[in-house]
Amino acid sequence: MYLTKEEERMLDGEEGYAVKKSMEILVALGNIYGAEKLIRVGSVQVAGVSYHNLGDAGLEFLNELAKDGKVRVLTTLNPAGMDLEDWKKLGISEEFAEKQNLVIDAFRKMGIIISCTCTPYLIGNLPRYGEHIAWSESSAVTFANSVIGAKTNREGGPSALAAAFVGKTPYYGLHLEENRVPDIHVDVRASLKKFSDWGALGYCIGKKVENKIPYITGIEAADLDELKSFCASVVTYGSKPLFYMKGITPGSEKHQPPKEQVTIEDKDIKEAYESINDDVEVIDFVCIGCPHSSIKEIAEIARLLRDKKISPNIEFWVATSRSMKQLADERSYTKIIEKAGGKFACDTCMAVAPLKGRFRSVATTSAKGCYYSRHNDMKTKLGSLEECIEAAVRGRWS
Repeated sequence: MYLTKEEERMLDGEEGYAVKKSMEILVALGNIYGAEKLIRVGSVQVAGVSYHNLGDAGLEFLNELAKDGKVRVLTTLNPAGMDLEDWKKLGISEEFAEKQNLVIDAFRKMGIIISCTCTPYLIGNLPRYGEHIAWSESSAVTFANSVIGAKTNREGGPSALAAAFVGKTPYYGLHLEENRVPDIHVDVRASLKKFSDWGALGYCIGKKVENKIPYITGIEAADLDELKSFCASVVTYGSKPLFYMKGITPGSEKHQPPKEQVTIEDKDIKEAYESINDDVEVIDFVCIGCPHSSIKEIAEIARLLRDKKISPNIEFWVATSRSMKQLADERSYTKIIEKAGGKFACDTCMAVAPLKGRFRSVATTSAKGCYYSRHNDMKTKLGSLEECIEAAVRGRWS
């Protein structure tokens, strides 16, 4: 891989340990994938923030980098393992909180914005169309590539952090236009009637296209939250972190539907629900916000919970960024949700919080959330926001 004189000096350690280590990571990655050079990136999203996933070894690695490492581009953080302010209310132990705060301290020393959200595009890290970035959260990567039209591979935590220290990433994969061509046509003939159907659709397409780039037809309209949910699901269950949706996502007008074709019908959506939903009626955890809830979703939750009470047997979380929570405070949505017995889970989410053993079953609008909840030994129910709130109030799935 070709390196400029400046990049060679970085690799030789002339700009410190963190930059040298980062260059070693980026050069190794570039050589593995046959990159010809490094390219500049406009922003970075770093995953691997939860102490639940990092452990002491990961914390030690971060502390070493933080001694002299400073990011060179706008860099935001993925969710942590807890709400950084109200972790006690969410049942997080003091031991875990102490370790998680040490992780956050290391990132703060590096100059990273402590955003702790999987939706950086909603809180200020919004790339432009065609911009090269280095993001590492799967749903955000898919959203950036597909809905925004930026260019990023699905980075690992270390490679994203390396890109932040250097301001560059290897030029391979989805940074190259020739690798962004759709290779399977997905004709959607199913009717999408409720929000959770978008997660079910992502499940269907992900399973059918596997590691391909789908060109999707048959969908007439989609709003931001629906696309956000679809991005999370389709990449969790199978496809590359890029899709084209005719007439909806940028770049779709440049391509024709590929010859290879699959169809999604109502029976496929039904089968997705049957696969995701376990045979369970009693619910003890309801979580909305995987990916993190937008202010529009929070407003709808508040509307549905007004003058209602969540069952005392239910833990109800609204997972969101702290920025969205502040907007919810100003609009009195927080007051309505907390009066009903709900809790805000800022900075964290159901995929990375230490939840194993705490709950037996979860109801959520997120197909991705169901996938990770099963890894935490929970029974899962995927449904609309209305169905989830009804379950929270009744204490059971109807």
